[in-house]
Amino acid sequence: MADTPRPDRAGSLRYVAGVYALAIALAWAVFELAPWAPHWAMVAGLFASVAATFAAALHTRNGSVFDAWWSVMPPVAALWLTTQSGHAELSARQIAVHAVVWFWAARLTANWARGWTGLDHEDWRYVDMVRDWPLPAWLVRLVPVMLAPAAFVAAGCLPLYPALALGDTGFGVLDGVALALGLFATSLELVADEQMRIFAARKQPGDVMDLGVWSWSRHPNYLGEILFWFSLWLFALAAAPTWWWTGVGALAILLLFVLGSIPMLDKRSRERRPAFAEYEARTPALLPRLRG
Repeated sequence: MADTPRPDRAGSLRYVAGVYALAIALAWAVFELAPWAPHWAMVAGLFASVAATFAAALHTRNGSVFDAWWSVMPPVAALWLTTQSGHAELSARQIAVHAVVWFWAARLTANWARGWTGLDHEDWRYVDMVRDWPLPAWLVRLVPVMLAPAAFVAAGCLPLYPALALGDTGFGVLDGVALALGLFATSLELVADEQMRIFAARKQPGDVMDLGVWSWSRHPNYLGEILFWFSLWLFALAAAPTWWWTGVGALAILLLFVLGSIPMLDKRSRERRPAFAEYEARTPALLPRLRG
């Protein structure tokens, strides 16, 4: 497909919608058929859904067909896990978890859809990996582009099992904290995205975004993303404290951003924006400094 005309943006979105319809169907089938405990069946189903995006990447030679997977598949997992609870009606905790997950998913998916130009574009990180890694392009798109992020998301979704499927213990203080944190996290991402969108429409080459929430943190969108995954873990603790270990997912995602995404983006910004070094020196990567 790389040598033939690509569909326009509308056609590209229709193509990707079909890919994700297949991905969801594959995931749900594995959820139902896997002979393991529900949380491991969920993990298996999430990995199975990658088959659809990988097939599309082979067809289009574009790893960015996977970009929406991060936000599309967790609410699907949440829906299925809710069916495993045995409750005839949704509990207050289940409603709260779904409110957080679906708000986050809608925000992130909409942000992707608004910014994606179509199959004519592939994320610069994927392009760099395909160019620089001593591996076939298909293997790069499969392993670091798709399977690695899928592993982080699957781990991050582990708290959804105790939060949605285990016995209800009532809606407590920790649930309220988790709900507030999850809504705040996604609201922070929403504000950061809108501020960046306005800036990007007006910026000149080399300009650095240091306004609004970006004046407090170099990566407020990543901060919100990290806090979202920790909010899911708090819901799990509220539902079943013995499932504390599911926090490994939120911790892994924290490390992904701190050790991977943030250094990569900061390096690119230093190379492309002369003023970025001064901004970097005065602005924390994630947590804002307390100001007197």
